[in-house]
Amino acid sequence: MSTTEPPARVTLGELYRGFLGTGARGFGGTLPWARRMLVEERRWLTEREFIDLFSLCNFLPGPNVASMSVIVGSRFRGLLGSAAALGGLLTVPLTTILTLAVLYARFGVEAALRGVGAAAGGLVLATGLRMAAALGRTPRVLLFLVAAFVAVAVLRWPLVPVLLTLGPVSVLAAWIGSLVAWRGRM
Repeated sequence: MSTTEPPARVTLGELYRGFLGTGARGFGGTLPWARRMLVEERRWLTEREFIDLFSLCNFLPGPNVASMSVIVGSRFRGLLGSAAALGGLLTVPLTTILTLAVLYARFGVEAALRGVGAAAGGLVLATGLRMAAALGRTPRVLLFLVAAFVAVAVLRWPLVPVLLTLGPVSVLAAWIGSLVAWRGRM
C-alpha cells in the first residue's frame, strides 16, 4: 500500500490540511488517525517508517503525535513544514478546548464529555495491535512486546524506566540479530 520513496513535493498546504484532518478526527487521541493519514491515505510514510518514527517520538518530551508532525513537516518542507504540520494538528483541538472552556464556565457541560475515554482507549488499543502485527511475529519482537506489556500493564512499573531499560536492550538484540544474519550470508 505504501511506497518506499516520499512524494516528490509535499506543499505546506498539504501538510497543514493532512494534520488538520488528523487533529479534527482525533478527539481523545490522534495516534490512530495520524497513522491512517500518513501511511494509508497520503502514503507519506511506509508502515515501517511510521513505527520507527513513533518509537523515536515516544522518547521525546511532549505529545508524541505533535513531535511526529514536527518531524514529518521538517522532512518535507523544513522549518515552515514543521510549523504548518503542527499548526494543522493543533487548530481544531485548540479551538474546541477554548470553546468548551467558555461553555463550561458559562453553563457547566461536563456531562457531554463522559464516555469519550473508552472510545479513545479503544482507538489506541486497535492502533497498537496494528503496529504490533506490522512488526511481524518473530520471537524477539514478541518477547519485547510481552515484556513491555507485563511490566507496564500488569506490574504497573513506571513507563519511563521500562522504556529506558527495554529500549537499549531491544536495540542490542536487533543489532546482534542483524550480525548473526549477516554472518549467515557469508
